[in-house]
Amino acid sequence: MADTNNGAGLFLDSLETLGIDRIFTLVGDHLNELLSQAGARGVEIVHMRHEAAVVHAADAWARCTRRPALSLVTGGPGHTNSLTGLATAQSNGSPLIAVSGAPAQLMRHRVVFQDLDQAAMAAPAAKWTHTVTSAAQIPFALGKAYAEASTGRKGVAHLTIPVDCFRGSGAGKLAVPRVAPMLGAPDVGPVLKLLKAAKRPVVIGGSGLWWADAGVALREFIERTGLPYYDVTMARGLMPSRGYADPALNKVAPEVFREADLVLVLGKRIDYRLAMGGTRLFSPSAKFVQVDIHAPELGANRELALGLCGDVRQVLEALNGKLGKWQAPDWVAPSAWPAELDALAVARAGDRMMHPASFFAEMRRTLPTDPLISWDGGDFVHWGRCMMPARHPGGWLRLGPMATIGAALPNAIALQMNRPEQPVLMVTGDGSFGFYLAELDTAVRYKLPIVIVVGNDGGWGLERELQGQLLGTTVACELRRTRYDQIAKGFGCGGENITKLSQVGPAMARAFASAVPYVLNVNVEGARSPFTQWQLDGRG
Repeated sequence: MADTNNGAGLFLDSLETLGIDRIFTLVGDHLNELLSQAGARGVEIVHMRHEAAVVHAADAWARCTRRPALSLVTGGPGHTNSLTGLATAQSNGSPLIAVSGAPAQLMRHRVVFQDLDQAAMAAPAAKWTHTVTSAAQIPFALGKAYAEASTGRKGVAHLTIPVDCFRGSGAGKLAVPRVAPMLGAPDVGPVLKLLKAAKRPVVIGGSGLWWADAGVALREFIERTGLPYYDVTMARGLMPSRGYADPALNKVAPEVFREADLVLVLGKRIDYRLAMGGTRLFSPSAKFVQVDIHAPELGANRELALGLCGDVRQVLEALNGKLGKWQAPDWVAPSAWPAELDALAVARAGDRMMHPASFFAEMRRTLPTDPLISWDGGDFVHWGRCMMPARHPGGWLRLGPMATIGAALPNAIALQMNRPEQPVLMVTGDGSFGFYLAELDTAVRYKLPIVIVVGNDGGWGLERELQGQLLGTTVACELRRTRYDQIAKGFGCGGENITKLSQVGPAMARAFASAVPYVLNVNVEGARSPFTQWQLDGRG
């Protein structure tokens, strides 16, 4: 019988104290003591097929819930497999506690099975790392990891816990430390002064708005001021916007941003997606005001007229409290970009092989429901990101700055688990889908009715376009047009093969009505997306 007063018992007690009720994992010998006790206690265990997918799913769960999530993998190759997930979550700013088992401490440096310096390996991909040295230290280590993951700029806290710590006595246990509350908002008077003096102001919202649960305050601010608002990443779906703030996906954004004389950036890094704040996207004379929870982010890539370090919701609430009667100048014309994409879809609708724009226009027209969407990467997917609306807060999951293609499937699994009553659509390409294909088994085991659209253009489409344009070759870019619908059926999913536009609507209806994971293998031509064209234009 298991000793529930040992390190494994302390681990589970600490999770309960911290409010973590779900473990994403893939079983391994270092974890058996803990998993056995977790099962006996009724803790929700989500066991998957690849350690990177485990961490991706935990990352997505953290993004869906705005709370730290826990991944648990075995040591050695289980740990090394998980590192891509750690790097992805860290770049996403997701509060993740990533735990790896390890051999007993007594055996370190004795050429023992699966002996690695795991904390050192994780350090470049994490905000904080630690190796636990005793069972009694586990509560403190988990509490510290929770605090590190969830305060300031959120990120990954990694713990290596040797198997003897899980099995050892918890006598003399340390307490779980508590996270201190946030301070209030900084003075917003100077922000209002700059906004009211501007003739062509614009607002750009990023994931910080989602993490701060700032949707209500944001909507009030934009509706009362009339400021033109563009969004990106997890801010998508918080409220209606003028469109993507990403110029690679919204052709009009560069035209507006170059004319702006004041740019208010809310919870968004001024990074590569915003051309580092440079002249490709913004006027050199434009004034920037940036609000971010992480002080080193302020002014990192663009000189600021004003930087505010604080919680973006508290800043918006303070702004709303001081707005008074004021309306910003209405200087931005309605965007013609959606109509331009729709015109392309109509023009290419009669092609022998479906054009991605035509497919997404037809899918948008015939969808029998309004789903949450998990997006992968690649040229086919970027067409969809240009053309599909974002309507649900927290319902527009992307890969993040690492562009970890393939992660859309574990992301979709977490999204569907988090919102079981809402339909979930996953959009991927034939290249990306191959990375975590076995997670279809996870979706089937947990009865998750995710509808998966696989844009099959027989290759690594984005790289094929880049290499072809820049170098005149497509070496290592071509793939077979595999029937992914047939593979899916082998896992117990539903599936169909789509070759023409007239099949799209009926297939979508069957897929969403099926109540099982369902793969639609959509045969499309390789077509350079606006995203890829933006990359090529930037290379001169």
